[in-house]
Amino acid sequence: MIPVQGLRGAKVAVLGLGRTGMSAARALKEGGALALCWDDNPDARARAQNEGFDCTPFRSVSDFDDIARLIVSPGIPHLYPAPNPVVRLALQAGVPVDNDIGLFFQSFATEDWSNFDIAPRVVAVTGSNGKSTTSALIHHILEHVGRPATLAGNIGRGVLDIDPPHDGEVVVLELSSYQTDLARSLTPDVAVFTNLSEDHLDRHGGMGGYFAAKRRLFAEGGPDRAIVGVDEDEGLSLAGQLAEGRADDRVIRISVAQKLTGPGWQVFARKGFLSEYRKGKQIASIDLRSVPGLPGVHNHQNACAAYAVCRSLGLAPKVIEAALHSFQGLPHRSQLVGEKDGVRFVNDSKATNADAAAKALAAFPSIRWICGGLEKDGGMDALRDASASVVKAYVIGREAAAFAMKLPVEAEICTTMAQAVEKAAREAEAGDVVLLAPAAASFDQYDNFEQRGDDFTQEVAKYL
Repeated sequence: MIPVQGLRGAKVAVLGLGRTGMSAARALKEGGALALCWDDNPDARARAQNEGFDCTPFRSVSDFDDIARLIVSPGIPHLYPAPNPVVRLALQAGVPVDNDIGLFFQSFATEDWSNFDIAPRVVAVTGSNGKSTTSALIHHILEHVGRPATLAGNIGRGVLDIDPPHDGEVVVLELSSYQTDLARSLTPDVAVFTNLSEDHLDRHGGMGGYFAAKRRLFAEGGPDRAIVGVDEDEGLSLAGQLAEGRADDRVIRISVAQKLTGPGWQVFARKGFLSEYRKGKQIASIDLRSVPGLPGVHNHQNACAAYAVCRSLGLAPKVIEAALHSFQGLPHRSQLVGEKDGVRFVNDSKATNADAAAKALAAFPSIRWICGGLEKDGGMDALRDASASVVKAYVIGREAAAFAMKLPVEAEICTTMAQAVEKAAREAEAGDVVLLAPAAASFDQYDNFEQRGDDFTQEVAKYL
């Protein structure tokens, strides 16, 4: 656990008592603060009370008279579409609002670091798609070379649940826009922006607010090194804002859509080959086509980002290349779950929006596509140019008929995962890929995308 620093003896309100809220409450207690907890769910309050925490409702501005800070869990809105009533009360009382990420960054460094040969470092990864794979890949490469590393945040352990860092340790954090939007302290040593596509727009008041939430990772103190995907205008603008000039190698630009040139530091992938250029000269090249755990252009972008991070941490290209080949990928992200009679079954349940699904579709030549669920903001436009490799779609979800009408390919309404897998497997031919890439949220039928991916995997297992 990372004990919270700077709040000893203070009363701190904690709103939301899920995994993140309880982690923050425990870390506050460990650091000598008094955590006053609240959740509208009585079961969550009961669990907190069983651990000895006080649960008190906040119904008026005066309830915050002696509160030093309000800590809010990621799922609770603080601005759009409307502030949670407790958040509004805190703001009216002038109480700072923060989250566990802010507590982590204010508490990470300790006096023990003066005894270390190499100070610990934090790598933080954000973006619309590829955050988890990029974070896991960085962690994998560091472990491959024997460097102490911890994976936390939106993937792995909660940020305050990890152990205090060792000498030379690298903490790799995956951070969502919900986390970067509210954290009062954001001071990673290396920050990564993978890409941007329409997602969570209601929570951020539109695309501008969504990008602003991501951009805060680079603005609140600023990282020593920034790795920025420049294939969208927002990333291109961010890189330009961060760099002092064309040769400023504190910014590493990455791309999978173009060859990057100039006197700066660039990493890009074209036709399956990753290239690193610095000061106008090629430094290294890696053939990504033979890396089984990173299929498709979208994974090549993840590889570029992870490669750039590890190069900025001092690792050699050949060492990174060797580690890439042993990366197995993550569950629910272009995960090969089985093969029979020349047909592969791939689980990309994490493709919860149209842009992510389009990238998954671009990774394979002949696809039996299982899709459907709750359509997200941004619509289905991103799928129009990515469906050339789709032989047929098999649509699941409560609104399967309406979803199917919007697809640019032949589609059959299946509704359930069992029916979709059975029909796709029966009709597939050697060389086809039965791909789950829903292009939609899962909440009409499942609790989360992991449960949806597990259902797909179980149905495939029955067929195999």
